Amino acid sequence: MISIREATENDTEAIADLFVAVYGDYYAHPEFHSREILKKLIYNDDTLILVAEDKETGRILGTGSVILDSGAFGDLLGEFGRLVVHPDGRERGIGNKLMEARLEAVRDRLHIAIVENRAAHPFSQRISNSHGFSCAGFLPCKVDFEERESIAYYTRHFGDAMKLRRNHPHLIPETYELADQVLKSCGITGDVIIDAESPAYQGEESYELGDMTSRGYTSLLRFERGRVSRREVFGPVKLHVGLFQLHVSDYRYVLAKQGDRLVGGLGFHIDRNENAARLLELVSADDGPIRSLLATVTKRCLEDEGIGYIEADVSAYSPRMQRTFLELGYLPVAYVPAMAFHRVERLDAVRMARLANPPDISNIQLHDASKPVAEIVIRHFQQFEVAPRLAEAAPANAIFKGLNPEQTKQLAAACVFRVFRKGDRLVDQGAESSEVLLILSGCVSVSIDQQEVGVVKVGESLGEISLIQATPHAASATALEQVESAVLAREALETLVRRRPDIGLILFRNLATQLGEKLLRTDRRMMAAED
Repeated sequence: MISIREATENDTEAIADLFVAVYGDYYAHPEFHSREILKKLIYNDDTLILVAEDKETGRILGTGSVILDSGAFGDLLGEFGRLVVHPDGRERGIGNKLMEARLEAVRDRLHIAIVENRAAHPFSQRISNSHGFSCAGFLPCKVDFEERESIAYYTRHFGDAMKLRRNHPHLIPETYELADQVLKSCGITGDVIIDAESPAYQGEESYELGDMTSRGYTSLLRFERGRVSRREVFGPVKLHVGLFQLHVSDYRYVLAKQGDRLVGGLGFHIDRNENAARLLELVSADDGPIRSLLATVTKRCLEDEGIGYIEADVSAYSPRMQRTFLELGYLPVAYVPAMAFHRVERLDAVRMARLANPPDISNIQLHDASKPVAEIVIRHFQQFEVAPRLAEAAPANAIFKGLNPEQTKQLAAACVFRVFRKGDRLVDQGAESSEVLLILSGCVSVSIDQQEVGVVKVGESLGEISLIQATPHAASATALEQVESAVLAREALETLVRRRPDIGLILFRNLATQLGEKLLRTDRRMMAAED
């Protein structure tokens, strides 16, 4: 029989042994290997640690924790720590029992709970989903075990959280698809307002940047009190906790000065265990230093040896801040409804992340509830890789004719990058398809019934009819050399056209024109062959 109870000081040895048994020496948080630190966590009022005990043998076979009030301003947000079940205790329902006990213990103390489930296997994702949590994000390569692993990010709301939620968040188009999927999975009617017009914050003036001193703390605190109505970056700590507590917890602030006047600051934290960084809080006297602070701290984190992942929780009601992060190389990886408490409302947040290297997502196993969100995020990173290439090739590609730079960027963001080796088949005659391929480099032979009827070169496309009419391919296409292409799927196109009909009008006109020209060339070639 398995019994779930709160951990005591006498359990520290067994809990540490659990983490060693499951993770070896590679767990990202070595405090769970330390008996002394575990003892402090057990006695900490803001940490709940449970254990699963086999009553017949007295052996501890599992553990799970909750970190309470991990948000600022009393956000009533709790983080459910990783479930750990000893290999000898698996297939006995221990994970489910620990989750149920944690929920029962904290449901009256929280408005929102979050779980960071490993994406290397679906076990914890399945447990989270079965206990009412919804997938709100996919954090690629966030944690560092033997190698970097991705996280399936789950949330659940309690009490009056949703009643207090501020509706109608204002999102940039690049964030909309992820937010819409998460809101639906949380049972919320989509109420997002898309803002494609708000510009990013700009850093037109020069600022002197440096680390915070005690003198700077006082001035920064004054800014924060004056700007509390514009909370745009959320974090687990605020200036209000005091300078000493910030230093002890290794939270840092970079300050911006203009002459002798302090004009802003940005807090951040580097986690040496996970080799990841988090931007915490932005405070400024005006809009001027915002971009300079964000760019400087991002650069400092990326230049720090070993840091592979940076994240920030951005207000879903500030499209200017979302746009600024996007221009600095951050992409949306999670959307959390009602995440932060502000005055008498709860605010949605967009988690945006920047990676030091392209994400390696080869070792992921996703539960069905995780897949729709993960696919959106993964596609965003693939699009991020292809967008500069596609924008560079746009002037030579007929499909982009008539699009202005902003429209070109939006179309590029809807594509994914795909490479074919010499001899690879790009499309097969008679095969079902729902995508068009834009050739960025290389040359492609087009054949009907194994007879070549044409060649497609850089600036042209393949699959227009299949994309528009959902019919099988009328011809095959084979790479004559290495070919780089941008792929636009019908689903991505339909989403883009619904959001931006102005782009759709130009795009369909160009596709029709290009298709007509290709058919005319084919007719002429076939007539010449008959002669």
